[in-house]
Amino acid sequence: MGDIMATIDTYVDETAETGRHLVKSAERTVRILETLAASGEFRSLAELQKLTGYPRSSLYELLQTLRALRWIDTADDGLAFGIGPHALLAGTGYLDRDPALPLAVRQLELLRAELGYTAHFARLDGAHVIYLATRETLEPRQVVSRVGRQLPAHATALGLALLAEKTSTEVDEVLPEQLAALTAKTTTSRERLEVELSGVRSAGYAVEREQNTLGISCVAVAVPYRIPATDAISCSLPLASATDDEIERVSSVMMRHAAELSRTLKHKGIR
Repeated sequence: MGDIMATIDTYVDETAETGRHLVKSAERTVRILETLAASGEFRSLAELQKLTGYPRSSLYELLQTLRALRWIDTADDGLAFGIGPHALLAGTGYLDRDPALPLAVRQLELLRAELGYTAHFARLDGAHVIYLATRETLEPRQVVSRVGRQLPAHATALGLALLAEKTSTEVDEVLPEQLAALTAKTTTSRERLEVELSGVRSAGYAVEREQNTLGISCVAVAVPYRIPATDAISCSLPLASATDDEIERVSSVMMRHAAELSRTLKHKGIR
């Protein structure tokens, strides 16, 4: 539940920084959907009230409206709520209109074929990265992400690769004051994070080991068709395979694929 609250708090902070006036009912509706999406499971009315802080009566009315419109579902007992099918339709609409995605997917397939590891394409969204495409390894290994998953940028190689495109001041402005820990290996110190980002800038790629998923290491490279880069590709490796030599080999191949994808996107006029 702590990860959900961190996501909500970040959303509130980012909203406050814009200085825009928000329509209360619309804001509450969006926050309910984001809370359920971040949870990944059904939540009772009492749990949602605790997470959102909304009055029970108005929260219940909003939930019933969202349920009638099929943006949320209820559990078999009708007493708990979860994300619904129309939320998926909205998400796929975002993917459908993105001209970079089909080309990124093709590049992921080439990357997976060359390296044999699960490959991802993700985009920086404030203090998080959102996975837009994944091509799983053909071997039976643990699935570590899925399309639409959102993770804290500081805890992923994808996020580190993209945060490294920013200045230290810009990174401070984007990230929350408290860095959430997803595992015992997650970097939560701002000083340590800055050292990691400096290393990414020097190497041209990012590496993380078990910072968001135990037993998994990731290598990521930014795709610089925009300045600063908003998108990156990554490969997930079993921790036992992530030797220094293998990381060097994987990163070299990935930098070539990132450069190829960037050239293709620019040639197509995609910015």
